[in-house]
Amino acid sequence: MKLLLVALAQLDVAVGALAPNATKIIRKAREAAAAGAAMIVFPELALCGYPPEDLVLKRHFLDDSEQQIQRLARELPPEAIVAVGSPRSKDGKTYNSAVIFHGGREAACYHKMVLPNYGVFDEKRVFEPGHQALVLDVDDLRIGVHICEDSWDLNEAAVHLLRDQDLDALVNLSASPYHRGKLARREDILRGAARFLDGTVLYANLVGGQDELVFDGASLAMAADGTLMARAHQFAEDILYVPVSARSRKSAPSPTPPEVQRIILPAPVTASGPGPALRVEPVLEDPAEVYAALKLGLRDYVDKNGFDKVVVALSGGIDSALVATLACDALGRDRVKGVTMPSQYSSAETLDDAGRLAATLDIELFTLPIRRLYETFLSELAPTFEKRPPDVTEENLQARIRGNLVMALSNKFGWLVLTTGNKSELATGYCTLYGDMVGGFAVIKDVPKTLVFELARWRNAQASRPLIPPRTITRAPSAELRPNQKDTDSLPPYDRLDAILERYVELDESVSAIVAAGFEPATVRRVARLVDRSEYKRRQGAPGIKITPKAFGRDRRMPITNLYDERTEGESRP
Repeated sequence: MKLLLVALAQLDVAVGALAPNATKIIRKAREAAAAGAAMIVFPELALCGYPPEDLVLKRHFLDDSEQQIQRLARELPPEAIVAVGSPRSKDGKTYNSAVIFHGGREAACYHKMVLPNYGVFDEKRVFEPGHQALVLDVDDLRIGVHICEDSWDLNEAAVHLLRDQDLDALVNLSASPYHRGKLARREDILRGAARFLDGTVLYANLVGGQDELVFDGASLAMAADGTLMARAHQFAEDILYVPVSARSRKSAPSPTPPEVQRIILPAPVTASGPGPALRVEPVLEDPAEVYAALKLGLRDYVDKNGFDKVVVALSGGIDSALVATLACDALGRDRVKGVTMPSQYSSAETLDDAGRLAATLDIELFTLPIRRLYETFLSELAPTFEKRPPDVTEENLQARIRGNLVMALSNKFGWLVLTTGNKSELATGYCTLYGDMVGGFAVIKDVPKTLVFELARWRNAQASRPLIPPRTITRAPSAELRPNQKDTDSLPPYDRLDAILERYVELDESVSAIVAAGFEPATVRRVARLVDRSEYKRRQGAPGIKITPKAFGRDRRMPITNLYDERTEGESRP
């Protein structure tokens, strides 16, 4: 055999859905084999979904996974070599593994050697690392096997053990989550691995949403010289076909060290040949890429958790407008409900914009005024609040009344409440606990306010007419909890705020370093203080979609009780 057609099958699977995931793997494998693929590669932990977290600490879960592995051996196309990611248990240890099937049996098994334990990754807590590389000898071809992080660091043994094996190709089963800029970085890493190993890298990535994470697919093939040969679609299931040829070898292979497992497989009987044409799917540009990630993450969260409809509180502001538009794009307008809850402080413009948005999106809109409820609360609290002037308490009271109403709709009709807070607000605590933070899923919790505006303008530009009322985008943001209120009464302008937040939250820069970069010292100290003191709020908020390199929650884990004062960093202390 001089040519092997490899299929990279990027799937959207659900964590824990072992039998349905296995059924999808079998169906896609048969489809690929029918197209002539002799080897079919599925993503990391495709059988159980990624990340399985503490599910793999359950003995019965691993037993059930093993039953599905046995089913795969029976039902996968026997003529092809099929690599499937799955948890495996051996001698009381649990591994993140790639199971190789051929001829109706399990032919080999590789355990991931490099377990990531940073950012959103927590694999060292639930998995043991493998210690042996794997090379498949398929007639004239030598194919190495990696799982995701194994290919990331050229200094790791996982890569070095394969360097002297004279590989024709390396297959990498991956579950690499999305954030802005991730695809370019990922391709650079795989380009380096291809050059280092002097072989083609075939990379099969997961696609779909899982809680806060979105997997963007974009499976690819990188030639030995670092040239991108092929790339699959982003944010959609796809099968990418790549032919791999055997190189001319003038010398006998070097001895195989004990740290490398060599498995000889008979040549697949699947018809060899170039198969479907190589293709390089275009990369979505920002902000289209971010919008696609948010849409997929929202759709999968709603569908995989069994919700039929969602409800969005429409304030007439840009955040709720973007969330409602995303919901309609992700789920269809028939699955989206809107509710507006005006108070005496709601302006005619915002009320009109909320109605215009609902009409343009063609969603049902409920109107539940809160003025009487608010006055009742104030009346009941008056004896206790006697002689105390109004302050933020009365503002938060309005938000909490709205939170009660929207949750009542959720309870009565089974709708999932989509919260509308953005990253800038959550970072600084410019949100009300048990008020506008109430809900089941925070779609834009990792989207800075400046990006909210950019996404809204981009989405309007894609439509024949603006979906989001232009006035919603151009009007100065306001919570409308007191007369003539503006966000800038409490926060710096968003362009400055977001620039500081990026440095402080995502880049972990100190206050002094941010000031040295040219930002006003008092503003930086104030923003840092707001971020630090709002950790308790964020800890109680709904999960939301990660789209930046460092999101609150899974990425950035700060203590609530935290007496390290960034504002005085570098100053002398008594």
